[in-house]
Amino acid sequence: MLKVKTNHRRKILIATAIFMVLLLGLVVRITYFMIFQSDYYSKKAVDLHQRERSIKAKRGRILDRKGVVLADNITVCNISVIHNQIKEKEKVIQILSKELQLSEKFVRKRVEKVSSIEKIKSNVSKSVGDKIREYELEGVKVDEDYKRYYPYGDLASKVLGFTGGDNQGIIGLEVKYDEKMVGEEGTILTLTDARGVEILNKAEERIEPVSGKDLVTTLDYNIQSYATQLAKQAMETKEAERVSILVMNPQNGEILAMVDVPEFDLNNPFSIPEELGVVEKEKEQEILNGIWRNGCINDTYEPGSIFKIITTAAALEEGILTTSQRFFCPGYIMVEDRRIGCHKYGGHGSVDFTQGIQGSCNPVFITLGLNLGVEKYYQYFCDFQLKEKTGIDLPGEAGTIMHKKENMGPVELATVAFGQSFQITPIQMATTVSSLINGGKRVVPHLAIKSQKEDGTDVEEFSFFSKEGIVSEETSATLRLLLEKVVDGGTGANGYVEGFRVGGKTATSQTLPRNSGKYIASFLGFWPADNPEVLALAIVHKPQGVYYGGQVAAPIVRQLFENILPYLEGM
Repeated sequence: MLKVKTNHRRKILIATAIFMVLLLGLVVRITYFMIFQSDYYSKKAVDLHQRERSIKAKRGRILDRKGVVLADNITVCNISVIHNQIKEKEKVIQILSKELQLSEKFVRKRVEKVSSIEKIKSNVSKSVGDKIREYELEGVKVDEDYKRYYPYGDLASKVLGFTGGDNQGIIGLEVKYDEKMVGEEGTILTLTDARGVEILNKAEERIEPVSGKDLVTTLDYNIQSYATQLAKQAMETKEAERVSILVMNPQNGEILAMVDVPEFDLNNPFSIPEELGVVEKEKEQEILNGIWRNGCINDTYEPGSIFKIITTAAALEEGILTTSQRFFCPGYIMVEDRRIGCHKYGGHGSVDFTQGIQGSCNPVFITLGLNLGVEKYYQYFCDFQLKEKTGIDLPGEAGTIMHKKENMGPVELATVAFGQSFQITPIQMATTVSSLINGGKRVVPHLAIKSQKEDGTDVEEFSFFSKEGIVSEETSATLRLLLEKVVDGGTGANGYVEGFRVGGKTATSQTLPRNSGKYIASFLGFWPADNPEVLALAIVHKPQGVYYGGQVAAPIVRQLFENILPYLEGM
């Protein structure tokens, strides 16, 4: 009997000891959580009873070089509902359907959906958002947001680009400098009970958004506007397929204007032009991509006789050409078994080189190309960086399409020498000529100058690499003198501006296939001829009727210069 009681007591003691150990462990554990993990679990408790809504950051603006706002923001509202906070469901459905002009079925589906928060409509005008606020509907949230707005519609559309529904850049500068302009989102934190219903009289906690930085560009609103006007005018009067105009500073690569009409409405970029009629859904994106393409950088073309500037520079550098050197043009030249004609059917006869470039004589430049030979010509083509991209700060730059050196024979060399049988971009053409007439410095064409805060405080200045010694100063000076003579008495006479020393070169190239009867007319001009500060390239694609560069494109640059040169002189 005694033994049974002893065993029973031992069991009680063991059970008590185990209980005390467990109790001690629990006390230690609770103490650990209360003292060492209190911050963590307090945050978890708060998170459990907080509802989070984002506040969009104000996107940085895009400005021209003088501070004109080219891309701005307008305040809009996002309308959302919180299911378990709605007390008057039918009233909410009726009012939101009416004010947002949405079907009752659409609104009901979202109001009745059991979720933490359900968006009804984004980008609602502020006036409508304010009106919905006035109803004081429980469970309905009206949060302010920002939407991109372009004050000048289609101006510089293919340069500026646009943003999507998430306010992020899609094309152009908007995507290239997206990280600079996007900013940091803020947050609205609302305290709720265990059922997810907001606790009355508890203020919302706000983490304010950080606005993005403004982008200051090299564009000049006045020059861009006038260049666009001229391009649209040429498009209409010449019934052209497309017209591109580039205006840049050849000394540093700053782009003052970049036009490629037809442009598109930046405030409605996904709209298909009415003239295209009804478009199949699967073809919409393809059409939009075509509308958004910037022909100045995304597309290549045969440059034609403007490229004779490059042939001249190579020959001068190689020492096989002087301005008084004589040539004979009977109206054609035979290269192997190929007869290549001059644009002047009867020929130019005996001319010196100055007269040859003034008349844009094909046999003169073919002769220079052949005298250089494939090896040397190809080397200069590479030395002038024509096979590289310019590095412009816009997405999607196309590269040069050129013969492989091993595939170049005398005929290919002859056609390249006067600007045919290969393709480059307009920006490459303008940049390369800039490097040949500015003293020999290869510049990088660019649009960004700096980023800054909205109050004008500078944040970051952008720099672009340049390379010296592309050609000698002597070659550059000779080119400038020759090209001034092209405008003063040569094929570029229609680019002459009274009272200003202008240099330039015309071009007329035939599109592929050669028998299409379609041409590209272009003219490159610069001022002042002795020390260029501005260069302009106008390209008219497939003009109807007269198609020569000197008659179609040169007048465009003349009119442009007549208006902007006095303006630039006063800057």
